[in-house]
Amino acid sequence: MTVELLNQLSRQTFETILLVGGPVLLVSLVVGILISLFQAVTQLQEMTMTFIPKIIAVFFTLLVALPWMVKILVGFTRSIFENIPQYVK
Repeated sequence: MTVELLNQLSRQTFETILLVGGPVLLVSLVVGILISLFQAVTQLQEMTMTFIPKIIAVFFTLLVALPWMVKILVGFTRSIFENIPQYVK
């Protein structure tokens, strides 16, 4: 395995991680900021108020984006298995 091949594999891995995890993390971040703003404006400091909307938003995002995420992961896994002979060299 050459350094260039290892760099390419590492880049593909990080791109796949960002593509699969990014939407869920982004939705969680946006919902958390919106809830924090709401709590700051209304001065309600209820701890459960932050968790329930985040959980619902993350679940809905996973429900909507799961087919796309699976497609990305299957493509990445397929490319890894197809390139095993190059990795062994």
